[in-house]
Amino acid sequence: QLQLVESGGGLVQPGGSLRLSCTASGFTLDYYLLAWFRQAPGKEREGVACISSNSGNTNYVDSVKGRFTISRDNAKNTVYLQMNSLEPEDTGVYYCAADIVELTIQEMCNTPPLFDIWGQGTQVTVSS
Repeated sequence: QLQLVESGGGLVQPGGSLRLSCTASGFTLDYYLLAWFRQAPGKEREGVACISSNSGNTNYVDSVKGRFTISRDNAKNTVYLQMNSLEPEDTGVYYCAADIVELTIQEMCNTPPLFDIWGQGTQVTVSS
């Protein structure tokens, strides 16, 4: 069974940091484009960051550029999202996803339905 499991979410004050992890089981991530999406209450799911299979290309939504960093460790079958300088607007459920590349990394990051494999999500709440 192909499975992604996220961890690392929680409650943090504005300006704080969190690191999310997502580990795959049942398959290897080596050849997959990996992504982090988030969904706030009442809003559509939004692509936050994507990383190519060889880590050569990354893509970020404008609102997190300079604050978030996506990385991957294929040996550990894991993708990470380091989130710094967190803002209340970053609150939401964060999902990792994996898919074989079909379009450009930017197009993939903007199109959640293209991804076939999803984690269950982890809640991130930024509040004082």
